Amino acid sequence: MFIGREAELDFLNAKYNTSGGQLIVLYGRRRIGKTETLREFCKDKAHIFYSCRECADNEQLKSFSARMLKPEMPVAKYINTFVDWSQALSAITELPGDNKKLLIIDEFPYMARSNRSIPSILQNLWDEKLQHENVMIVICGSSMSFIENDLLAEKNPLYGRATGILKMREMSFYDVTQFFPRYSYEDKILAYSILGGVPHYLKQFNDSLSLGENIKSQILSRGSILYSEVEFLMRQELRETTMYNTVIEAIALGNTKLNDIYNKTNIDKAKLAVYIKNLISLGIIEREFSISAGLKEKAASHRGLYGLTDNFFSFWYSFVFSNISELEAGDVAGVYKYAVEPELARYASLKFEDICRQFVRRENMAGRLPFRFNKIGRYFNGTTEIDIMAVSKDKQKVLLGECKFKNTPFDLREFNALKAKRINSDAYTQVYYYLFSKSGFTDDLQALECDEVRPVDLKQIFKGV
Repeated sequence: MFIGREAELDFLNAKYNTSGGQLIVLYGRRRIGKTETLREFCKDKAHIFYSCRECADNEQLKSFSARMLKPEMPVAKYINTFVDWSQALSAITELPGDNKKLLIIDEFPYMARSNRSIPSILQNLWDEKLQHENVMIVICGSSMSFIENDLLAEKNPLYGRATGILKMREMSFYDVTQFFPRYSYEDKILAYSILGGVPHYLKQFNDSLSLGENIKSQILSRGSILYSEVEFLMRQELRETTMYNTVIEAIALGNTKLNDIYNKTNIDKAKLAVYIKNLISLGIIEREFSISAGLKEKAASHRGLYGLTDNFFSFWYSFVFSNISELEAGDVAGVYKYAVEPELARYASLKFEDICRQFVRRENMAGRLPFRFNKIGRYFNGTTEIDIMAVSKDKQKVLLGECKFKNTPFDLREFNALKAKRINSDAYTQVYYYLFSKSGFTDDLQALECDEVRPVDLKQIFKGV
């Protein structure tokens, strides 16, 4: 069953139903669900779906020809392989049928790397002919650096030609919950905290089994797909994986400031900067600034906090990489009991903040907040941290959120501590408080509920899912 990706499918269908030629570039990191989304998009349409291989150019052309040359095409009576790529790509106009001619080229970077002239060939065909035809070509790739730097960047052949560019990202928490209909609210949150929004990872869990059973069998056990997934992806994308592993593990274990990462890893600062830059370009880590940060602060190389963008990478480096010797020896039960289980709630509490921010964004889009914000994030300044801060466009109204993923109710003392945090609140004409709790709220706090104070429990977070 295909789950989610409504926005991506709406985008692709809108382009398909637009008159004239369409050249779409769809890309994103491996396992994110690009191929499955494209197959869902074209399953009810006449199309050619070609998956590129890592092979010599002549073999690529031969394989592509075999997919393109339909028996109904006049040229198919005379040839079984196109003479060159110009002929092969232009043949899209000869595909049978009256609807838009649809060609999907999956993992296009493999094709372009084996023949560097292909982007230029496609550019010439597009400029001279294809943009005026009733065709739609979708170029898809997992190599984000190649797509962004070698294909779409200025001075490259396809610069300015694409009629649509879509970078696929992880699925939202609300889409992820659909993978586990039998799980409780709490277990759905834990599953998202562990696996993130990558469909390939989500499909490895079976919600007829407990969360603990899935973790042990699908992540901690040698031979399982998720046990070796991170190492596989790292080796595909990077050299010096030992050094990158050291950097990522340091961040996963809570060293989020640049100086803390340096002290933890003891890697030369110049080299560390390169490693971090490469990891950011691959979408593995990100640099986060307080919502209050200005341009000057963002330009300072030593400012900001670093974190992993992928929940599964974070879980793997926190619990698998740090216990690899025991897991290689087969002590799955011991690692789960003594390393994973006691820390799982604490680990998930950080991911719960992200879920709550997604809830606030959802409320904003639905017009259910007391005001519409145009900026949301975390606030941190010295010792002051606020999980959620959303500010109106005129900077007159602010929403402050506190997230508690613990086994006791959110109480009045914790709310008063939030109100006491110094954020220059005098600058705002109205302050609203959104309080999120896994275990509900004490009676005295619940009694404060009004337009300015909104307690939100798990049932409300999941409402409408």
